[in-house]
Amino acid sequence: MEPFPPPTEQDEEEAEDWLRPQPAGGAGPSGPSKPALARSAAHRVIVHMDLDCFYAQVEMIWNPELRDKPLGVQQKNLVVTSNYEARKLGVQKLMFVKDAKEKCPQLVLVNGEDLTAYREMSYKVTELLGEFCPLVERLGLDENFVDVTEMVEERLKQLQQSACSRVCVSGHVYNNQAINLDDTRHVRLILGSQIAEELREAVYTRLGLTGCAGVAANKLLSKLVSGTFKPNQQTVLLPESRPDLIRSLDRIQKVPGIGAKTARRLEALGIRNVCDVRAFPSAALEAELGAALAQRIQKLSCGEDESPVTPWGPPQSFSDEDSFKKCSSEVEVKEKIEELLHNLLDRIHKDGRQPHTVRLTIRQFSSTDKWFNRESRQCPIPPHLIQKFGKESSDILSPLVDILLKLFRKMIDVHLPFHLTLLSVCFSNLKDLPCGKKGSIGFYLKQMSPPAGSGKRAREVEDVSQEEGNTSWNQNYNRTRTTKSRKLPEEKQRQLKEAGIPPCPFHLPPGDIDPQVFRELPEDIQREMILEKPEAMASCSSKCPTRALEKQVLEEKTSRQAGIVFPPHVDTKTFYELPADVQEELIAEWRNQRPVSKTMDKPPEKPKASKGRRNAAPCLSQSNSLLRYFKPQ
Repeated sequence: MEPFPPPTEQDEEEAEDWLRPQPAGGAGPSGPSKPALARSAAHRVIVHMDLDCFYAQVEMIWNPELRDKPLGVQQKNLVVTSNYEARKLGVQKLMFVKDAKEKCPQLVLVNGEDLTAYREMSYKVTELLGEFCPLVERLGLDENFVDVTEMVEERLKQLQQSACSRVCVSGHVYNNQAINLDDTRHVRLILGSQIAEELREAVYTRLGLTGCAGVAANKLLSKLVSGTFKPNQQTVLLPESRPDLIRSLDRIQKVPGIGAKTARRLEALGIRNVCDVRAFPSAALEAELGAALAQRIQKLSCGEDESPVTPWGPPQSFSDEDSFKKCSSEVEVKEKIEELLHNLLDRIHKDGRQPHTVRLTIRQFSSTDKWFNRESRQCPIPPHLIQKFGKESSDILSPLVDILLKLFRKMIDVHLPFHLTLLSVCFSNLKDLPCGKKGSIGFYLKQMSPPAGSGKRAREVEDVSQEEGNTSWNQNYNRTRTTKSRKLPEEKQRQLKEAGIPPCPFHLPPGDIDPQVFRELPEDIQREMILEKPEAMASCSSKCPTRALEKQVLEEKTSRQAGIVFPPHVDTKTFYELPADVQEELIAEWRNQRPVSKTMDKPPEKPKASKGRRNAAPCLSQSNSLLRYFKPQ
């Protein structure tokens, strides 16, 4: 397991419940499947995968020149891990940098405080394992449990049907225990060792990472046995060898699930190893630690663990990338994008959710910065394309390529020479298909959610998807406005009329308030929504007459916020029916005139005929001024 800086007391408490993995940026546990809970403990086959010197391996993948050199990954003043070249020279985990340099003067140190690269690689490993088996549980950044029981059962059936009596184990057998092919428990574990070998091979072939694996009947035993032979090896534990493995733990704290804090309490009782736990009276242990904790420790000390492999929630994004020596034409870029999209669209189709954001990442060649010279752009996916995900990929492939090429041109001037060494496409902001879930008022008011922006970068490139989405957006808007309204009961209409609430307060674009649902809301909520939507009321069409409450809210709140002072001759109702740019022009003209004491709070009065009127406001008589159209008739 990849070491981290020394744990705090809180970390030790959390480490005691190792059967409940701690989140590392995932979506949270989705819960075990029913078949996983129903399986017999004797038939389970669990693989524990532990990547070798994980941080160091990631650094060597990014910089292959470090492969043959003693390498240490530094966090603060500690070498948290090192490659095996450095370990041969005496560098140990969690060694102080000063001591490590004394042991190995040629040690190369890299800063490992930023976990981004390690976390990304960790997700790739878990995602890759998930392609083989859905039951994958993350444990830290470099460990995974894989429940391969169903895969083993399928292979066992094939083996029995073929009447083949010969099956070979992959890797080591703990304690060189003899294999009995007449024992189906042995056969299952041997088949599990073959699957573990395939998993390790896939991780190495596709990601360049090596690791150890343990194969046993539960999570506890598979984790304990996985480190027997290192590096890049695997071990299978047969049932008869379980007591020997447990007895080999000379300290109680070596049992996964028993942290330092619990170990100190056990040592105070004279319990220092698993043999002491077995000999200690159960009643006394329960009195000291409580029944639940005492029973759990007793089971762990016997190698018993019924906890299921709990998959974490679905991935938050789907990405794929391709690295190469050189890509220097837009035609090549298009071809590589299409190749990446074929695989991604297939994965998204299997996932069943719809992405709402797409991101393109490139890496340009640099003689000084070969590995981290990346740049990305992203944008919302147009609504009409979102609906096509999960259908024929050919219908969506071409428009997605066009969007990604537009993002590419925002980063690269295609008229100038360029040299790329990597392209990556990522779909994120995944959402479930629309369903009838009812959870909040927001559900009832939302007709259609517009594509959410993704921060600053999304705003910078929002024009990329604008023209693609215009047609669909307008169609949805027109369809929303022509929706038939349900007739309200007469008593409800009377109550709304008495409260001064209009039956249809305002028209809004798609993605906001449904007029039908608005009518069903309580009156106080309707009033509150109207007060929060003056800008929407300003766009109310002529087909929806403005009632007294609308006009009051619109004129009072909008004018108060904008600080508008209307001349006495201006008809405010007409003013608010004008386009926004014309309103701004009029406001600017009024502000250039001398201050007028009257505001919109007082009703407009018809101007009285006066000989001095031209002297008071000479600009109003100009034939080319918009202001002359605001004289109330």
